[in-house]
Amino acid sequence: MPTRDPFAPSPDDRFTFGLWTVGNPGADPFGGPTRPRYTPAQIVDLLGEVGGVYGVNFHDNDLIPIDATDAESKQIKKDFRAALRRNQIKVPMATTNLFSDPVFKDGAFTSNDAEVRAYAVQKTMKAMLLGKEFGAKTYVFWGGREGTESDATKDPVVAVQRFREAINYLCAFSRSEKLNYKFAFEAKPNEPRGHMYMATTGNYLAFIETLDHPEMCGVNPEFAHETMAGLNFVHHVAQALDAGKLFHIDLNDQEIGRYDQDFRFGSVNYKAAFFLCKLLTDYNYRGMKHFDSHAYRQADRGEVKAFAAGSMRSWKILEDKVARFNRDRTIQKLVRQINRSEKAAAAKLAKRFTKTNAKQLMALPIDKDKLAARKLPYETLDQLTMELLLGVR
Repeated sequence: MPTRDPFAPSPDDRFTFGLWTVGNPGADPFGGPTRPRYTPAQIVDLLGEVGGVYGVNFHDNDLIPIDATDAESKQIKKDFRAALRRNQIKVPMATTNLFSDPVFKDGAFTSNDAEVRAYAVQKTMKAMLLGKEFGAKTYVFWGGREGTESDATKDPVVAVQRFREAINYLCAFSRSEKLNYKFAFEAKPNEPRGHMYMATTGNYLAFIETLDHPEMCGVNPEFAHETMAGLNFVHHVAQALDAGKLFHIDLNDQEIGRYDQDFRFGSVNYKAAFFLCKLLTDYNYRGMKHFDSHAYRQADRGEVKAFAAGSMRSWKILEDKVARFNRDRTIQKLVRQINRSEKAAAAKLAKRFTKTNAKQLMALPIDKDKLAARKLPYETLDQLTMELLLGVR
């Protein structure tokens, strides 16, 4: 009997793709499409051929073109629903395209034009209802045009206030219609705008606490976006985890300082991808793992399938590396060594502040020179990590 591939994905892994990711036709700012545009149903069938996919996500206009007639919309939804059923694929997340149409040239929720802001909220409400038709439970907000090229054009304080007003309205709409959505905000430092108002995940974590319903709002960090700004993506995800706000995550890859490349997950930053996988594994993240990326411009349909399969396989391989790291005796001995816990000091630090506890801690004899002399074998630990990742350990 053939041996089962240990890195083969299954729906239990909760891997998802977007209609806009595997359906990307290969166009870029300097050239048109290099492969056919597939219908939503054809994209679902392609993912069914790949196998192991849990779900497919969509913007409203990925599924229904912005100028579609009622009859066209009805047929598209019928075909899409049939494809989901025959491929046993779900729709866990939906979102709104508030960036492509010329009406959003100066933003959606932060536009200087009140009628544009009203249209953006209207369009989002309709898209939320569309997502719920297909069972979506998470609603992502990426403010692709929520920014500026010149601060002469927009008051940044007013812009944030406008954004808050829109989100509060949409939270109320979701509650009123019993849609039961969890909202997840996706940050990006720039592109397509010169500067975005919500540039990092941390910006959104602070923003959420100012909303009327912070309990229903979290974040959707994207690997490429924080990396574009030269930041450590793992640290931003860790902050979201600690806050209980990691509602969704976008996986891809990116080179620092470049345009938004949306490379296949694990194709550039092996080490960062490993530590991200380790973080989510160690902290038992059970949400969707969404691949917000696309195949190379040179890819044909077969290569698009290879791209999708490779995205999931890379995660599974890294999961195996995480398990090896966590059971490697030499590595774990070093981990224990560098995470010291002297009983007397730990006992004092573990307590909540009281005047008595503070007095005891103040009186604790601590030899700073002895502490400074303690060995921290970080070079060794990092080298062993590299050897494990490269397959020689």
